[in-house]
Amino acid sequence: MTNSVLCAVDVSNGDDDIKTIQMASQLADLYDAQLDVIAVFPDFGMSQVGNFFNKDHHDTMMSETKDQLNVLVTKALDAERNSNVRHVVATGRAYEEVLNLAGKTNPVLIVVGAHKADLTDYLLGPNAARVVRHAKCSVYVVR
Repeated sequence: MTNSVLCAVDVSNGDDDIKTIQMASQLADLYDAQLDVIAVFPDFGMSQVGNFFNKDHHDTMMSETKDQLNVLVTKALDAERNSNVRHVVATGRAYEEVLNLAGKTNPVLIVVGAHKADLTDYLLGPNAARVVRHAKCSVYVVR
């Protein structure tokens, strides 16, 4: 199986993850690895909150997230490099979905961005910290 580098981004952060994608691309080149970029959006379907959304909400969110991810990766790299990147969109908790994908693809490295922390991050742990704690491979945190 081909080596891979898994890069986790949050498309709702606008251009904040461009630096993260660029670093992941450089590291993938260094490892001669496939670059996989994952974006995760929350699943409201199982909670009481889910009752407020249309039945096609999930499909709409999936499509919009795929489009946003494609635009973000193209902006970070270029259209040619983007065409060789595997885009993955998942639904759920970000850290869980990143770790699930890592369990399936067995990447040589996971790249995540560190965003400005607030007080709740110190008490609960942000997604990046949970990925670092639980990943079975090395994790590179981009500041």
